[in-house]
Amino acid sequence: MSDLIKHECGIAVVRLLKPLAYYEQKYGTALYGMNKLRLLMQKQRNRGQDGAGLATIKLDMPPGKEYMNRVRSDGPNYLEDLFKKVYKDFKGVKAKKLRDTEWLKANKDFMGELLLGHLRYGTHGVNAKENCHPFIRKNNWIARNLILAGNFNLTNVDELFGQLVGLGQAPREKSDTITVLEKIGHFLDDEVQRLHTWFKPDGYTNSEINNLIFDNLDIQRLLKRASRDFDGGYVMAGLIGHGDAFIMRDPGGIRPAFYYADEEVAAVASERPALQTAFDININKVKEVTPGHALIIKKNGMISEEAFTKKQKRKACSFERIYFSRGTDRDIYLERKKLGELLTEQVLEAVDYDFKNTVFSFVPNTAEAAFFGLLDGVEKKLNELKEKEILALGNNIKPKKLQKILSQKLRSDKLIVKDAKLRTFITEDASRDELVSHAYDVTYGVIENEVDTIVILDDSIVRGTTLRSSILRMLSRLRPKRIVVVSSAPQIRYPDCYGIDMSKMKDFVAFQALVALLKERKKTHLLQETYQRCKAQENLPKEKMKNKVQALYDQFSYKEVSDKIAEIVCPKGIKPKVKVIYQTIEDLHKACPNNNGDWYFSGEYPTAGGTKVVNKAFINYMEQRDERGY
Repeated sequence: MSDLIKHECGIAVVRLLKPLAYYEQKYGTALYGMNKLRLLMQKQRNRGQDGAGLATIKLDMPPGKEYMNRVRSDGPNYLEDLFKKVYKDFKGVKAKKLRDTEWLKANKDFMGELLLGHLRYGTHGVNAKENCHPFIRKNNWIARNLILAGNFNLTNVDELFGQLVGLGQAPREKSDTITVLEKIGHFLDDEVQRLHTWFKPDGYTNSEINNLIFDNLDIQRLLKRASRDFDGGYVMAGLIGHGDAFIMRDPGGIRPAFYYADEEVAAVASERPALQTAFDININKVKEVTPGHALIIKKNGMISEEAFTKKQKRKACSFERIYFSRGTDRDIYLERKKLGELLTEQVLEAVDYDFKNTVFSFVPNTAEAAFFGLLDGVEKKLNELKEKEILALGNNIKPKKLQKILSQKLRSDKLIVKDAKLRTFITEDASRDELVSHAYDVTYGVIENEVDTIVILDDSIVRGTTLRSSILRMLSRLRPKRIVVVSSAPQIRYPDCYGIDMSKMKDFVAFQALVALLKERKKTHLLQETYQRCKAQENLPKEKMKNKVQALYDQFSYKEVSDKIAEIVCPKGIKPKVKVIYQTIEDLHKACPNNNGDWYFSGEYPTAGGTKVVNKAFINYMEQRDERGY
């Protein structure tokens, strides 16, 4: 994605199912769990650029001994910094002591059997160490301690916050993370108290009741009660002080979560290849956490998947497949190739099937797999044309003619190169734009002046600012006849509210094109009418709201919007003609059949809160409010 947007966070959980001594004897280190957590986080570093954190819980520690440890970092080298802080306490420890797992657990931090890591991509708010997960809710009662981290955005934080206030709480801040922490924490307290009240009349001591609570705490019931009104996309991982753990996934499967378990370890990650690499396992050993279910790991090591909410239609985020997740996942790689291949016909029509004078390239590196797919599709078409030409020769096949046909080939080159990031301290706009335009560089001497067409593939076009201020300007210096920009994702028309930082209508180049077309066709009154319709249902229950913005896009064809986008992103003064081609939603679903969440393209939101957000975002635009829609 050439336009930078912030997006999904990443989680990693490791639960050691054997005593620490087992791992020291088998793997030569008592830090086996921490090393695996580090690898899981390292392999998911694409999911967080604003910071990271981790926490551990030691099982069965005596009273008076610390059993929860946490460290967080928001530095430029946040992962390196994070684990440097963890490992520094082990420097200088003699080899004999490093093998003594009982001593290590009693005397060193982060020697827990239960480990939770988080990579943060802040979608909004301040980026500071204090904003990094995991968050801790402390209590002197061990089973009431809660550590929480997640990859989530809830659309109804105000509603949930109000519920907490109604319960008598006074949360210290109004963020989705704190709200969720306190919501789950409240019902954790309630479940612990319920069990204590249940066992107390039977004559057990308080210490004995604690052990009974550990065995009988119903995590499924707890999560069912706590999440009853959650609206959004989420994967939340929680550790409870005595040693239970859970990973809960939203009922639409919007956010991803995978797990692996054997007799030694249970582990969870946001991406499947991270688990494959960390534990050197085949793809069929990794399972997906079922939407609407929680993976529950009890203190005694029992592992189960339990439903905590009603089943919904699967709406897994398609952007995970297009861009966010790393392409090292087998299925994602093949899906991205398919996205590129399905663009073949549109692209060849745009260049008039002129293979000789068309050069194919891509930007940025995340578009590479789709680019390979496009090349496969183009090559297949070229071979079909060669076959027709050869058959047309009939018996009149001469070596020279045959050689000429066979020598036809598609042209592909690395035309765009990402340069080191330039920091723009100058505040004057023209000077800043001049510097930004040099964020990329081009390969000179490949394009024939005023003859060749450049086809440049991007995995998605959100705002179009990088195209306009940098990429198209740079490509125009190669003096092509025309430039065709191809997006392997459809037009982003609507805001996201489930984790991605795309919440303002004015930022989307597709919406800018829509407004421009309405002005051209003298239909701007439709904007005001849509605004009134959105305002009319502003105070309705969100379940009764309808997306009122979709009707505006129905005024124009998909191609009309694409053509207007081409005008918007085309820099003033460049000579080549610019055309923009987008993937269709239909072909997106063909390429990514299991991740059909497409609300940012189609406006069809998987939760009622999403519909409320799109209408609010449009109201904000009309009222010139530069703020998020939720």
